[in-house]
Amino acid sequence: MEDTIYDLMEQAQDLPGGAAKLAILEEAARLADASGLKEFAYEVRGEIVDCAIFNGYPLKALIAFSWQLGQFDQTPDEYDEQELLWTYKWILGKVCSFPNIPKTQVEDLVEDMRKRYAEYGYNERPYQYYKFRIAMDMGRLDEARQYLDTFRTIERDSMSDCEACEQSQIVRFYYLTGEDEQALSVAKPILSGRMTCAEVPHVTLSQVLLPLYRQGEADKAKDHHRNGYRLVRDDRDFLKTIAEHIEYLAVADPVKGIEVVERHLHMALDYESGLEQMYFYAAMVGLLQKLDASGDSRLIRLPASLEWGKEERTLTEIIAYFRPLAESAAAAFDRRNGNTFYTDWIGKIVQTA
Repeated sequence: MEDTIYDLMEQAQDLPGGAAKLAILEEAARLADASGLKEFAYEVRGEIVDCAIFNGYPLKALIAFSWQLGQFDQTPDEYDEQELLWTYKWILGKVCSFPNIPKTQVEDLVEDMRKRYAEYGYNERPYQYYKFRIAMDMGRLDEARQYLDTFRTIERDSMSDCEACEQSQIVRFYYLTGEDEQALSVAKPILSGRMTCAEVPHVTLSQVLLPLYRQGEADKAKDHHRNGYRLVRDDRDFLKTIAEHIEYLAVADPVKGIEVVERHLHMALDYESGLEQMYFYAAMVGLLQKLDASGDSRLIRLPASLEWGKEERTLTEIIAYFRPLAESAAAAFDRRNGNTFYTDWIGKIVQTA
């Protein structure tokens, strides 16, 4: 059985990240569990977490990591705590994506991470930083501002996220608050290429588009859209970033936005994260409303996987189908988060479309 598991892991290693790779890794985990090979099961789940987090399957990552955490607590001396603690941050970055995960459970997770980091000698910068990120995910921007002020005063250590990632999240904060000048100022070291990482400038470029456009820098916004979209268009992990490009195109070039919607709607339909899916649907609805209001009667190519879309549908019909999906998702997140942030955000997109 060990040889079979090895073979499956080698097959997975040769595949690009995605559903096929995850299916093989999940089969390896099943075989390891059935054979009582706990070390194999732990290792395979680490691969599942890595693949799932960075390829748009956050729920699979949460499930696999939860198993790892339980196994680690039973026999901590048998596993690498540094790798587990680093991965914990990935989980916190996705945990708010599901409205059925209660706010208390999210808070318990981040407090558990805080305790574990302290136990192994790491400081509180990652804890305060992820409190900052979670507050943004929940639309609690006043709280986020407080955590932003706090985490930057704490010295970096080996568990801190890279400077580019942190800087990009600060850009995101000012993008969410509508402080355009501050967002563009903070983005400068990223836009100049001085700060980069695996996901930066990818996730940053989409968040300077509307600020630039509103500041009268339409040509710069167009350039950053072109370059930024090229970086993310083939990776389903960036669905929310793609949605931000659509939100910009709804204002700057709605006709071009149709191409982006048609290329990525199939990804949104079966996306595991309700938050990213909601972003995409809302941005798409805003774009289509802009076209519909202008009298544009063009047809949108809908994915074959959407049974409802197999007949020809008008813009008005497509809007009527997807807008309630976005609004109901926003309401679910707002109930969990205790505010009206996402409902208000969707309302603004619809009103300005």
